[in-house]
Amino acid sequence: MIILNKFYVTTPIYYPSGRFHIGTAYTTILADSMKRYHMLKGEDCYMLTGTDEHGQKIEEKAKEQGKTPQEYVDKMAEDAKKLWKTMKIDYNDFIRTTEKRHEEVVQKIFDKFMEQGDIYKGEYEGWYCVPCESYFTETQLVEGKCPDCGREVKLMKEEAYFFNMKKYADKLLKYYEEHPDFIKPDFRKNEMINNFIKPGLEDLCVTRTSFDWGIKVLKDPKHVVYVWLDALTNYITALGYGSDDDNLFKKYWPADLQIVGKDIARFHLIYWPIFLMALDLPLPKTILVHNWVTMKDGKMSKSKGNVIYPEDLVEKYGLDSVRYFLLREMPTSQDAIFSPESFIERYNFDLCNDLSNLLNRTVSMVNKYFEGQVPKYNGTPNDVDKDLEEFTVKQIDLFDEKWNKYEIANSIQEIWTLISRTNKYIDETMPWALAKEEEKEKLSSVMYHLIENLRKIAILIKPFMSDTADNILRQIGITDEKLINFETLKPYDKLQNIKVIEKGEPIFMRLNAEEEVEYIKNLMKK
Repeated sequence: MIILNKFYVTTPIYYPSGRFHIGTAYTTILADSMKRYHMLKGEDCYMLTGTDEHGQKIEEKAKEQGKTPQEYVDKMAEDAKKLWKTMKIDYNDFIRTTEKRHEEVVQKIFDKFMEQGDIYKGEYEGWYCVPCESYFTETQLVEGKCPDCGREVKLMKEEAYFFNMKKYADKLLKYYEEHPDFIKPDFRKNEMINNFIKPGLEDLCVTRTSFDWGIKVLKDPKHVVYVWLDALTNYITALGYGSDDDNLFKKYWPADLQIVGKDIARFHLIYWPIFLMALDLPLPKTILVHNWVTMKDGKMSKSKGNVIYPEDLVEKYGLDSVRYFLLREMPTSQDAIFSPESFIERYNFDLCNDLSNLLNRTVSMVNKYFEGQVPKYNGTPNDVDKDLEEFTVKQIDLFDEKWNKYEIANSIQEIWTLISRTNKYIDETMPWALAKEEEKEKLSSVMYHLIENLRKIAILIKPFMSDTADNILRQIGITDEKLINFETLKPYDKLQNIKVIEKGEPIFMRLNAEEEVEYIKNLMKK
């Protein structure tokens, strides 16, 4: 396969202050699915994830557990890698901000900003939220508490270095205007302009002196580099920017897609592009801001007893059902709501009734009517076959269009519309009647079209349900890698000498809804 383009995708680096829940899993599954999609298109793909390991909160967490901060983050990074292995996340690199390759370059970047006059020394006084690692003004507080997480804040005053954000505000606004694809979805751009830039962009505090767990400022070591300048630069330090080995940086930067949650949108849509402008580097092509996975009673919280962890669901229901549910449930403009009922409903109806039954019926009929041998393609002998072909090609285009606009839930819905239409095709053509009437040519065409549509469906779901896709392809006898990519999706004349397995295997088994809902509720209470 000829490599045409490169695709560099990143997740945020996650703050390891506790066990990762399904919200963190959503972001990582989305990035992984984007990578797999572009790989199927023959592109040279690279995915980065990792952990953001410095800061006061980490220092305090480690102390609580009787560990050094380094011991604490080592264990958390190990747990994160273990989780991503369970979720079959196909990342290329896992960056940790405590690694030398990162720390040394952050120090160089800080010095460069000082030399350019982008950073100056001052004194910071403000309301500080330890969990969010953020300062807020009096007016930004909500009922005297942190506007982001709702927790208590402390009034703090300390000597600090500041980055002159005002210097770049106009340049950033101009960039927004000239690059309509830079921020997705579009309404996030207006939030940044109206809430932060137009009212007057405040300079950013970039060092702290009240704790020690961080990267030291070389020229003033009582200061440690504050979280956002440290953390945000991971996307380029991981590629070797500022080091002797910067081949990956030259190959993959700028990022094609950076995925972040809405809680860290401001840092990625304002501070990160300004840092890159100050370094005279190209900006990412697109930053995608997604919403949160919440519960019916609001945000996930241990105190509410409503937290759900991805590995618990994977262990019981399989990986692909979890990946499917999370991507299918997240709307573009509002939060997704996780409930045990909705999870089991998706499993029983979408995965079992629609997809698994289509596969089972088809494999069974090919075995019954053609001894497992898929008939040859003879064009479209009737209008029903022709209509199915035209509908399928239209659905592939709709999926592709919405996926590339990052309307992920809607794009997956287009695949399920195709699955439903293919199931309906069985009812329209009635293969059992054609067999009785000895309509061999029509029956051959029906079986061919069903197998071909299953191949197309398997390729379409492969980015986010890789195991299920491989299982479908194995059962319908598709082993040739040349038939498993986006180039072969639309034509209908690609299959020759294909034999299905002798007995179909259900890929999803129907669940007892009441029992499983109760099981998940108990998981959440733990």
